[in-house]
Amino acid sequence: MKVLNYRVLLRKEPEGGYTVTVPTLHGCITYGDTIEEAIEMAKEAIELYIESLKEHGEAIPTEEGTFEYTIAVEAFA
Repeated sequence: MKVLNYRVLLRKEPEGGYTVTVPTLHGCITYGDTIEEAIEMAKEAIELYIESLKEHGEAIPTEEGTFEYTIAVEAFA
């Protein structure tokens, strides 16, 4: 069994809790009341997403060759 790693992005919501997206798995989005719950929900969502891809004979996207960089810009609003 191969272990795959995916980046997840957590966004704190104004009404509380955290929305989680998985950039490499388009449309893989979930939510948790706490950071810990959000991460656990993300793991489950990723596993289900990959399971669905396998069932439909589709390729499983990986993050191989993906680089991440944060760019800071000044914005005068």
